[in-house]
Amino acid sequence: MCAYHGKHIWLKPIYVNKVLMSKKRKYMYVHFFKRIFDFCVSLIALTCFFPVLLVVMIWLYFANKGTGIFFTPKRPGKNGKLFKIFKFKSMTDERDENGQLLPDEMRMTPIGKFIRRTSIDELPQLINVLKGDMSFVGPRPLAARYLPYYNEEEWHRLDVRPGITGLAQINGRTALSWDHRLSYDIEYVNNLSLWLDVKILFMTIYKVIKRENVEVEMGEYLYFYQFREAQWRSEGKYDKIDEARRNAERIK
Repeated sequence: MCAYHGKHIWLKPIYVNKVLMSKKRKYMYVHFFKRIFDFCVSLIALTCFFPVLLVVMIWLYFANKGTGIFFTPKRPGKNGKLFKIFKFKSMTDERDENGQLLPDEMRMTPIGKFIRRTSIDELPQLINVLKGDMSFVGPRPLAARYLPYYNEEEWHRLDVRPGITGLAQINGRTALSWDHRLSYDIEYVNNLSLWLDVKILFMTIYKVIKRENVEVEMGEYLYFYQFREAQWRSEGKYDKIDEARRNAERIK
């Protein structure tokens, strides 16, 4: 890979050129072609799926008893910028006599279960991809209130646009522990390439058809903040827990 001539050590030109070309191709894909692909394919997909989306929207309107067809929570995107993510609403807003929302299993409608099981509830995110909030492939956007709980390495998952699917989704989705999910996100960011995106897209389609990884199974901790607080508590970092809770309350 290198040769020694006198007092100078130099890399062979062919090797240097290959490295530079590889970096250039990655830069062009990440900063140019990936966005063009996302825009064009999301526009085509929205056009093709519009009849399905229309039927689902009408069905949800009646199933949700007029409480809306979209669920639009705020999520952190690239560089932590908040945006509204679009998902089909799979539950009603029914409450008990004290005004508290009923448990999820009591508010989940039959069509809600169906669209979750088939991942149809994710289709409205094509709008987010078209707008540039998201990409087809990338780390899944998590709740904004989790931001104060990220460690330094986990912040790098915000270096790219969040995705409809990602490396964690084809490797277990919600069946993974939180540390494994986030490590897959960092691995994706560090190795982002056209080939990796293509692989993830095809594996996602395969798993949706096979109906793999569609059940909600979050393990010991349902929410990320619970996982991180338990981790900090075991390390005696109670000050970090208090600080994260205060910062999470400020995020709207």
